[in-house]
Amino acid sequence: MSVISKTLFGFALTTTFCAVAFAQPVMPDPGHLPIVPPDKIKWSGDANSPMQQATLFGDPSKPGPYGVLIKWNPGHFSKPHFHNTERWAYVISGTWWVSSSNVYDESKMYPLPAGTFATDVAGTVHYDGAKAGGPPAILELVGMGPVTTIQVDETGNPKPR
Repeated sequence: MSVISKTLFGFALTTTFCAVAFAQPVMPDPGHLPIVPPDKIKWSGDANSPMQQATLFGDPSKPGPYGVLIKWNPGHFSKPHFHNTERWAYVISGTWWVSSSNVYDESKMYPLPAGTFATDVAGTVHYDGAKAGGPPAILELVGMGPVTTIQVDETGNPKPR
């Protein structure tokens, strides 16, 4: 290969690499792939609320599939309860603390770190949240609506309304 050929080949190769390096990503057609960036997700409540929720799809109070994000703010927990339908939970970030006891006792809760998947079995008692001093626990919950939450007393019986 001559010096001129090598120079032209090197120039062409360099130009190709530069073009690829400076190429801008193209946003997909929203009709094909609707996207909601993190700063556009609408959370209920605020950082002072015990828990915040953002609905990703569906509606937990209506028939059909739904997906929600739950953010347990540090130091806040639910009380023992159960749900009428099965739900599937994935811990996105933080540590989700859970218990399957009818008796509320934060010292006996079990940590589920980010990356953990858990099934919330319908009709079984649990309580959950995020311990004080740590980051919020953010979960994705998926299920079939309508879902109802029933608070229980220490014997596991539904509390009167």
